[in-house]
Amino acid sequence: MATTNISDKDGNMINAADATIPSDRHFRNAWTLSGKTITEDLTASKVIFKDKIREVRKPLLDAEDVVYMKALEADDADAKTASVAKKKALRDAPAASAISSADTIAKLKAAWDTSTLGDSPYA
Repeated sequence: MATTNISDKDGNMINAADATIPSDRHFRNAWTLSGKTITEDLTASKVIFKDKIREVRKPLLDAEDVVYMKALEADDADAKTASVAKKKALRDAPAASAISSADTIAKLKAAWDTSTLGDSPYA
């Protein structure tokens, strides 16, 4: 019978049958091994979370560039202002205080700003 090993972010390995494993794998690359228990390293999880924000916001920023250009062509000051505000919110999303102040994985997942980024991949 084959043994399935699980490794943490530092390359430490444990037999999967002997391990206590987190219920979800959103932050799999932040797992850390302590004895036979695997937990998520919160600092590493925050980096993964911010990278996910950057991935999700790229097409949103691209789409907002089109909106801004149309507003510019139409000389629509209100639309330009709204577009600039939306783009600023998207650029600022990885620096949200809810991310840096999160002290649990649940709070980190709850820090996803659905009003700016849309549906959370962590729901």
